Amino acid sequence: QVQFVESGGGLVQPGGSLRLSCAISGSSFRFYDMGWYRQVPGKQRELVASILRGGSTNYLDSVKGRFNISRDNAKNTAYLQMNSLKPEDTAVYYCTRSRGAGYDVWGQGTQVIVSS
Repeated sequence: QVQFVESGGGLVQPGGSLRLSCAISGSSFRFYDMGWYRQVPGKQRELVASILRGGSTNYLDSVKGRFNISRDNAKNTAYLQMNSLKPEDTAVYYCTRSRGAGYDVWGQGTQVIVSS
């Protein structure tokens, strides 16, 4: 069973940066589309950014120009670089993968708090 290890969350001041990492076990990472979702209590989980196996990316409008998703297939790891963070970015961030039929496996989540 594939396993995800997420890291990089924490407390940061507005305007600061964090980089989230998602390391995945196994040898099939390069075949996955990867996504980062976030969720706050009482709200639905929303897709923040995605990167396809071919490298194409897509972003939630509110994070465009501030967040960057990337992947390193040699390290089986996906990243989410978050810059110019705002209090409204506060959420639990989840890494997920798709093999072409929707996102089906999720990481444990990492908390991001943007506060002064």
